[in-house]
Order: sequence, then C-alpha cells, then structure tokens
Amino acid sequence: MQTLEAALRSSIWGQALTEEEFARALSGTFERTVGTGAFVCMKGEPVDHWMGVIDGLIKMTGCWSSGKTTTFTGLATGAWFGEGSLLKGESRKYDVMTLRGSRIAYMNRATFLWLMDHSIPFNRFLVTHLNERLGQFIGMMENERLLDTDARLARNLAAMFNPVLYPGTGPELQISQEEIGFLAGLSRQRVNQALKALQEAELLRLEYGKLIILDLDGLRTYGD
Repeated sequence: MQTLEAALRSSIWGQALTEEEFARALSGTFERTVGTGAFVCMKGEPVDHWMGVIDGLIKMTGCWSSGKTTTFTGLATGAWFGEGSLLKGESRKYDVMTLRGSRIAYMNRATFLWLMDHSIPFNRFLVTHLNERLGQFIGMMENERLLDTDARLARNLAAMFNPVLYPGTGPELQISQEEIGFLAGLSRQRVNQALKALQEAELLRLEYGKLIILDLDGLRTYGD
C-alpha cells in the first residue's frame, strides 16, 4: 500500500518541489479513508483543503432542490481537485462522494497558499491543471449535446485517462459497469450495451471488474 509521502512524491506537482517545499507540503497534509458511498466533502461547506485521491474512485456531483442530481466527473487514483474553490475562497458548490472505499489526501489551505507563494513549478502545475479541467468540462458539454449514448460513454471513459488530471490511471481501469453507470448517468443495462459496442469496435476489452483499453485515441474520437 502506497504511503501518503510516496503518493505526494509521485504526483506531478510533488516531483517538481525542492526538498524544503516538499517537507512543507507533507507536514501540511493528512489522509483519511472514506468508505463506499460516503461523502468526501459536501456542498455548502467552507473549503479548507486541497484534496487528492491516493487510491480509489470518487465522483463530483450536483444536487438541486427539485431532487435532480448530475455527475460532473469521476476522479480516480492520482487526481487532485478543489483548487478553484480554494483560490476563490467560496463555499463548496458540489458534493464529492466515493464510488468505492478510497484513501483521500487533504492539504490545508495555509500549506497550499505557501506553495503558491514559494514554488514556480507548483504554480505552473495549477495553471495546467485548471486549463485541463476547463477543457474537460467544455468537452463534456459538447458531447452531451452532440453525441449519442455510445459515443458519450466512449468519451467519458477516454477522459479518465487524461495524463494531467489522472496520472495514476494505466491501460487497465479497475471499474465496474455499475460504477461507470454512476459516472455517466446511465443504467447498468445501457452501459453494458455501450461497452459491448466499443468492444466490438476493438477499442477496449471487457474483463471482470475492469476494462482494458486497446485504442485510447479511438475512444476519444468515437462517434466523429
């Protein structure tokens, strides 16, 4: 099992820090284990931490007074999130929940701001990270409006392999069809149909509890 220190050192931003900066980052970060289906953080809470997924799978969701909910994105091992709300100093605008038991790193605000003040590489990472996240959400909006269900699912899966947002994701994605359904807003039956279509197109291979990606570029352009 990867330790908190090892998880921070292996992150894109952690690799760029000096030893002094890394020691400061480590001292200002702790971890929690959050059970399946539990809240990592909740809408309306003050944003006091920048968070990362040491191991696991979580989802970022929105819920309205009407009872309707939507999933904005999934966050897998290696993903960091919450920097936008932390920078703006506002209350959290979304819920984050686990899809399976997950280990979450929490860096406090003071440490996050200290790194911004002292590390140019850390600032470069944040700019790149925010730009990638913006591109991801624009792409999701475009996909939702223009693509059919199979293509939307293909693009959603491809997004889980973004090397900046999800650097811990390899060619094998440990995820169940039920979890994919939660992320894509689809029934398990519909997910199964779409995955079979993508397998027939030789873009991925289905195995028990996981997907083997065979053609990532093909997933990214499926439906064009």
